[in-house]
Amino acid sequence: MFVVDFFMGILSWLGLFQKNAKIVFMGLDNAGKTTLLHMLTHDKMTQSPPTFHPGSEEFTVGNCKIKAFDLGGHETARKVWDNYHSTADAVIYLIDTADRERFQEAKIELDKLLAIEGMQNTPFLILGNKIDISGAASEQELRHLMGLHQTTGKTTFNVGKDTGVR
Repeated sequence: MFVVDFFMGILSWLGLFQKNAKIVFMGLDNAGKTTLLHMLTHDKMTQSPPTFHPGSEEFTVGNCKIKAFDLGGHETARKVWDNYHSTADAVIYLIDTADRERFQEAKIELDKLLAIEGMQNTPFLILGNKIDISGAASEQELRHLMGLHQTTGKTTFNVGKDTGVR
């Protein structure tokens, strides 16, 4: 399956392929964090209610046992983010590419996370979600709006239409 293969490639690149890893899913509410985590753990697409309290799931990808924390993204829930990200092996930050009115808010929250001193060496995977919705921002537009001009791994994870992760 594409999503699992994609994550296996990312975990391998991050050096997390053969270990236990703590990954936190972060982003504004309605970005798709719970849906993505459910897809990884249950291999099904579901529509989930808003996440009001942090939840966790454990799953294995390849040789990596992952404990993933799904953190709510509404303003009140963001107050507990500090309790989770400081011990994370990686952060997955999702952005709803179709919710243009909230790009600035998503950027502010991402910038706060990237500026935390103890997280300079924590890998961040920033995913633009809901790209299939009409009017969604393109990758280049999203990179520009989020200020993501100096990134690593883009050439390593060039996702092709028919080849999966390269």
